[in-house]
Amino acid sequence: MIRRTRFVAAMSVLACLAAPCFAGDARWGSPDDPTVKFIVAIEGKWASSSCGPEPALETAIADDFQGTSTDGRRYQKADAISVDPKAAARDCRLGDVKVRFFGDSIAIAYGSESRVRRAPDGAEARRCQVWTDTWLKREGKWQIVAAQDTVVPCPQ
Repeated sequence: MIRRTRFVAAMSVLACLAAPCFAGDARWGSPDDPTVKFIVAIEGKWASSSCGPEPALETAIADDFQGTSTDGRRYQKADAISVDPKAAARDCRLGDVKVRFFGDSIAIAYGSESRVRRAPDGAEARRCQVWTDTWLKREGKWQIVAAQDTVVPCPQ
């Protein structure tokens, strides 16, 4: 038990010492940075995918992608790129997107989007979401590996 406690304490100290190395390398991406432009463009395609198919998502979303939907359900790449024509929305819009880099191979995109959806009773309503997407650069290619979506009230 004492060995285990010492090991945990030692690992905690090492983690605290290493944290500044990673935190110091974090930076917000500039809107004119080519990687930021690429990420924002793909995020725009994903936001538009509720209104129709977006083939670019096939390569932009990693095979080992894992997302969390607005209802808390986990979903994988197949669900992220599929489009149900019966549930198609209209007026899909990408909102503001900010990108933060952590080193050379991790980026977090923070953004918002909206669309107009038709309810089963035929009524239409705008649905607004905020999201956080995790991007990873592998073999020279940026891909989305994780996503978290939350429904929020639409601005008036």
